Amino acid sequence: MTYLDYSATTPMSLDAIDTYTKISKEYIGAIYSNNEIGRKAKNLLDTTTKEISDMLNIMDSEIIYTNGATEANNMALIGVALASHKKGKHIIVSKLEHSSIYEICNYLESIGFEISYVNNDQDGLIIFDDLKNLIREDTILVSISAVNYETGVRQPLKMLRQIIKKENEQTLFHSDLSQAIGKTSVSFRDIDLGSVSAHKIYGPKGIGFLYKNNSVKIAPLLYGNKNSNYKPGMPPLPLIVSMKECIKASIKDIDKRDRYVNLLNDRIVSKLEKIEGIKINKTKYSIPHILNISFDSILSETLSNILSSKEIYVSNNLNNEISSSVMAIYNDLKRSRQTMRISLSHLTTVLEINRFLETFEVEYRALYNLIGR
Repeated sequence: MTYLDYSATTPMSLDAIDTYTKISKEYIGAIYSNNEIGRKAKNLLDTTTKEISDMLNIMDSEIIYTNGATEANNMALIGVALASHKKGKHIIVSKLEHSSIYEICNYLESIGFEISYVNNDQDGLIIFDDLKNLIREDTILVSISAVNYETGVRQPLKMLRQIIKKENEQTLFHSDLSQAIGKTSVSFRDIDLGSVSAHKIYGPKGIGFLYKNNSVKIAPLLYGNKNSNYKPGMPPLPLIVSMKECIKASIKDIDKRDRYVNLLNDRIVSKLEKIEGIKINKTKYSIPHILNISFDSILSETLSNILSSKEIYVSNNLNNEISSSVMAIYNDLKRSRQTMRISLSHLTTVLEINRFLETFEVEYRALYNLIGR
């Protein structure tokens, strides 16, 4: 098997699996129970949260566990909207967000909030002057992902925060960090709220967290017990401890891993850019872990299915669906319809890349000769 869809999800690491199994066996107590095994579980939760906060240079009280980044996005955007609606109902997002952000925005518009979309330049970077001009007295939130999930374009969060706070110091800044953690350095002090998923960093599915600066107020979306202001119910201790191990591993040797992945990316680009009918959707701000390409003639879904039949797994936009991120950067409808994402990891081998390239070229040329000319 050649797996090149790491930006969709990652396989659980052996450490994550072992940790999950161990904690599940050894910590059976209910965290909120006032007995010895309950207190043992609660102590482990508190210790784990403190370890995560120390690794990320934040406060343990600034971590709200969620089932992943999508729930964290909901908690951030809707939570801020409901808590701040008396101050204003204006929210700004980019044109390079995950679909979950746009679904949330559609909901917020349906209940009376106004959404503005900030433009980006031809390299995918947010246009600073456009952001500056969009911010108003009633702007309560700006949400811009740290790394775009389709093209890998990385945004300068620190600079964006400075612009936002200069125009309106009351405006909060949220970022979906799910494609950034473990791939590039991130400072949580550049944002007010941030969303993270463990399954993007070789952890278990179903766990993540929302970083919420202690100065930020959000309204709870869920209610159930008095033990949590934002996420009622029993904290999934095995998932949380497993996620901690993955966060620890993800920030270790990050520069070394980045250099290796960059070499793999260059190897693919140098091959594919020579093939007729293929465009590389990559800018100088794209991280190497995500490589997006477009086809002039063939259907990306068809090629993806052929590769899948040969146990080579990539990602594509289904049913002629437009890639909003590619459209936002290139303003080319045709280029945005037939895209394929190849996402890499420090686990990806040169042999896997060679197998992908050899198979890709054979199958692509067969399709191109059949229907592409």
